[in-house]
Amino acid sequence: MTKLFKGKLIERIKRTASIESFRILPQEKVNFLPGQFLQLIFDEKNLANKELNKYLSFSCSPGRDYIEVTKRLSSSLFSQKLRNLKVNDTLSFKAPMGNCIFQDNFRKISFLIGGIGITPVISIIEYIVEKKLNTDVLLFYSNRTEDEIAFRKELDNWQSENRNIKIIYTVTDCEPKDNRCLLGHIDKNLLVSKISDIGERVFFTFGPPGMVSAMQNLCFDLSCDKENVKTENFLGY
Repeated sequence: MTKLFKGKLIERIKRTASIESFRILPQEKVNFLPGQFLQLIFDEKNLANKELNKYLSFSCSPGRDYIEVTKRLSSSLFSQKLRNLKVNDTLSFKAPMGNCIFQDNFRKISFLIGGIGITPVISIIEYIVEKKLNTDVLLFYSNRTEDEIAFRKELDNWQSENRNIKIIYTVTDCEPKDNRCLLGHIDKNLLVSKISDIGERVFFTFGPPGMVSAMQNLCFDLSCDKENVKTENFLGY
């Protein structure tokens, strides 16, 4: 059930030149599921204010004492509010929201993700790692350049420590320096070449509507069962 929470900002973490995470210690436990999101509220007097009250995915496991949200900061009023936050500032948010969630009985999952769509994926993978689940995880993560790969350190660590987690990075705007990154978009040829058990997997795609629609259509082009394709459009795009 969604309710209003308050919490204190305890840490800011720079993920890339434009992406930052905000860790908040809530006054009471927030019970959310991996893959869900919240609404961060800067205008409590007018909850309908779409400029200052925006939706952000949880970018941490539900098992943490804190909650974390992550945003690509732009020139918007909402981003300016985030930039001006200081440690110990009090924040209000409504949570939890969203139905595109991971379930413990999913044995094989794949993520088709671009850019900031990685945030709920972090929540899900961190949850899988913390719970020591034997879920087979295959993440396709596309960015324009290698410098824009958010959470690279965390993802690489999880992959190196867990043989059930495999990550395929792609970059679209320049030849990658790291041979672990591929040049190009997430497309049918890439998926067919890297997934031998497409029919057994649950596919997740999060992000702006255009990206989500393209990845959903790609899944259907590969004859994935509609029930095994989980999507969440980021609100506000």
